[in-house]
Amino acid sequence: MPLAASFPPSLFRHASFRSSLSKTLSFLPLPLPSRYARRPFYLSSSSLRPFVKHPSRRSFRPRPMPHPSLSPLSTDAAPALTPSLDPDPDPTVAASTRSKKKARRESPEGLLRHHLDMCSKRGDLPDALRLYDAARAASTPLSLHHYNVLLYLCSSPSDATDDTRALGLERGFEIFRQMGADAVSPNEATFTSVARLAAAKQDPDLAFDLVKQMSSAGIPPRLRSYGPALFGFCKKGEVEKAHEVEAHMAAAGVVPEEPELAALLRLNVEKGRGDDVYRLLHRMRAIVRRVSESTAAIAEEWFSSDAAAEAGVEEWDVGKVKEGVVKGGGGWHGQGWLGKGRWSVGRSEMDENGVCRRCGERLVCIDIDPQETEDFVKSLASLACQREVKTDFMGFQEWLNRRGPFDAVIDAANVGLYKQHNFSFFQLNSVVKGMRQMSPSKKMPLIILHCRRVKGGPADSPNNKKLLETWQKAGALYATPPGSNDDWYWLYAAVSCRSLLVTNDEMRDHLFELLGTSFFPRWKEKHQVRLTFSRKGPSFHMPPPYSIVIQESEGGSWHIPTVLGDDIETPRQWVCATRHANTVSSLSHAWLGQMRS
Repeated sequence: MPLAASFPPSLFRHASFRSSLSKTLSFLPLPLPSRYARRPFYLSSSSLRPFVKHPSRRSFRPRPMPHPSLSPLSTDAAPALTPSLDPDPDPTVAASTRSKKKARRESPEGLLRHHLDMCSKRGDLPDALRLYDAARAASTPLSLHHYNVLLYLCSSPSDATDDTRALGLERGFEIFRQMGADAVSPNEATFTSVARLAAAKQDPDLAFDLVKQMSSAGIPPRLRSYGPALFGFCKKGEVEKAHEVEAHMAAAGVVPEEPELAALLRLNVEKGRGDDVYRLLHRMRAIVRRVSESTAAIAEEWFSSDAAAEAGVEEWDVGKVKEGVVKGGGGWHGQGWLGKGRWSVGRSEMDENGVCRRCGERLVCIDIDPQETEDFVKSLASLACQREVKTDFMGFQEWLNRRGPFDAVIDAANVGLYKQHNFSFFQLNSVVKGMRQMSPSKKMPLIILHCRRVKGGPADSPNNKKLLETWQKAGALYATPPGSNDDWYWLYAAVSCRSLLVTNDEMRDHLFELLGTSFFPRWKEKHQVRLTFSRKGPSFHMPPPYSIVIQESEGGSWHIPTVLGDDIETPRQWVCATRHANTVSSLSHAWLGQMRS
């Protein structure tokens, strides 16, 4: 019988017993392979269960499991306490664990949880309420999870009938009160669901009060927590209260996204509040950069309004404006609306040099602070070491220090599979040769390829083998190890080398969300090379010579990029707003003349 099975479970709740057991186990001789000898292991009651042999090296990474009452066992003082190498768990303990899990699943609480989860999956509020009433009648205790599922369903029947919505509103507050009576402590999900109920009741004050209660209770609000109050105030036209929510978000470190900023922008446009419209456009410039069609329509509505014609000054300090541009890095000055009178507003496109086809103004390329790049490299390396096997990624960093820098880095998997069913080395090689020809140093670009692509399948053909050997001899091929995500490798290489990155990957998945910084989209815009292929070979779409971001000129004009168009197959649509009507007319004629000549 295993050591853990010889003690009743209740003994593990006593710190003195765990401490005594820890000291006893530390002196047990446990001969282990060398690969485990240096890895510290921490003892807790959960670590006494049998271990199953892990299927791969990467998936088996013992992690410290600290407990307040236990201290780590020193690897110098005694042999490291590590998992048993026996691949088969003790059958007695395994059977006991299975029976306990089965008992939990088949208990009234477990069955209720399962059925409520199914109701949540189906969006079935009436059935969930029937289950709740039956559980109350049977005196079945409800957990936080039970209550949260019920409150979520009560607050989320957006596509339900009016009767179902009314039922959810009525029963939701009743369930929340019962939760308090049962002394079940709420969490962020609880408060958010009840705030949504308050918004459905058209009571944004209550929704905001719930967010304040959450903060007072030490529960950090999330963006979704603020939505009911913010959108509720905007819908009711209560502009001061909406800005109070915005300020509370800022104090809590919660960054709004386009829907929240667009709601605030629309409210201030409707109220004709020029100063707040100006401030919010700049928040969008910093956070959103390019806007959806609905937000672009709000901006057009503002520039076409009487309030916009009145907002601004006829004379301004040119020196302060230029100083603001320099401090901001280019593309905006933040000195307020410049000029007076009606705006000329419409949709436009940019030519290959960043000149607006409507007003003739040239957009600028906004600088990136070198220190920002250095900080981003460090944070990227830290994240990669957490997500990847640390020794593997550190080995890549050392390899890159020896072989680099490179003028370009190629996401080889993306390039080789672009519009292909099977990986194409021919397509990849055409891109490698094209980037080498464009390189100022004529150095071969760095090719990041997962190790499974360099052996077997297409890689075994004689021509492809020869290609791989050529790249390896040139020191331009890095095969990422088994189980790795090669995205970390090519992104780190491109950022740390300050090089171009060749990929059609939009870089929107979870990995890139982890970066959590406004720096990444700005870096990507300046360094990503995208591709299209034809019979003639690859066409390289280099980064534009201007920044695709909301820009405010030194003369007071505005250019707002939308998400419509990609500048490769279709031109991107911009909102162009300027007060220089005469200039617009004369430049348009000049442009037409240039096009005809």
